[in-house]
Amino acid sequence: MSINKPTLVILAAGIGSRYGGLKQLDTFTQEGDTIMDFSIYDALQAGFGKIVFIIRKNIEEEFKEVFNKKLFGKVEVDYVFQEIEYVPIKFKNPERKKPWGTGHALLMAKDAVKENFAIINADDFYGKEAFEIIAKVLADTDKESYDFSTMAYLLKNTISDYGFVSRGECQVDKNGYLTDVTERTHIEKINGNLMNKDENGTFAQIDENTIVSMNFWGFTPKCFEFGSALFDDFLEQNANNIKSEFYISSVVNEILKSGKASVKVLKSDSKWFGITYKEDKEIVQEKIEKLIKQNIYPSKLWEL
Repeated sequence: MSINKPTLVILAAGIGSRYGGLKQLDTFTQEGDTIMDFSIYDALQAGFGKIVFIIRKNIEEEFKEVFNKKLFGKVEVDYVFQEIEYVPIKFKNPERKKPWGTGHALLMAKDAVKENFAIINADDFYGKEAFEIIAKVLADTDKESYDFSTMAYLLKNTISDYGFVSRGECQVDKNGYLTDVTERTHIEKINGNLMNKDENGTFAQIDENTIVSMNFWGFTPKCFEFGSALFDDFLEQNANNIKSEFYISSVVNEILKSGKASVKVLKSDSKWFGITYKEDKEIVQEKIEKLIKQNIYPSKLWEL
């Protein structure tokens, strides 16, 4: 049993190409709150003890300007960097412009994370109860173990009306453990149906009640051991493919295949929402405003 508080790691190095800007730091309330503010607030209320932001060097100043002020004296904060060139020298490709993916980002946090931790997307709103559930699981997990977890959502509750999204399709056994996660990089609503487009450009319908991962994982530090070796293998095969990405789901699948680890699928009644496109912003603002009116969140998050 670990008596140490878990850490929250936030994936915030994305470029936001579909959003048209730095959506991580876009604000959604009159007080200037980002979606991350609500995730951090929920995490602190649930018992997390440290926040680690994974960002790019060129947005470091903007991030620190926003969060050092808000979080000073409330929680330990650390910043780590994901850069395209942070790979072994033989794999560096000057033509590559796209980050190496969420799995690479995860590995960047290795030296900053010594406790059990949850990792989330910066631009997804997961909900208070989701953090409470995963915090309890992490607090009760031996950090030397390979007992991992993921917070699951139904696909139909995670779709944008304004274009395609990427989701991890989960296969779950009868005991509630993950057996496989497949990265679906293009799911969109077409004529009222949810359609998945494969790498060949072929569309096929996908069940709206499919269980999906929203990159809300619970790990012990043991996951870094798996990830580093896997990333080296990935680079051997994909270094010259300038669009290939190494996902957290790739790490998880290899962990599952090894038989050494398990991933418990956690369920929450929290309502997920997020921003992929500019058009999503107004909907997210309305939902947050409603939560504040219901007194689920204070109107001034950081006036403690």
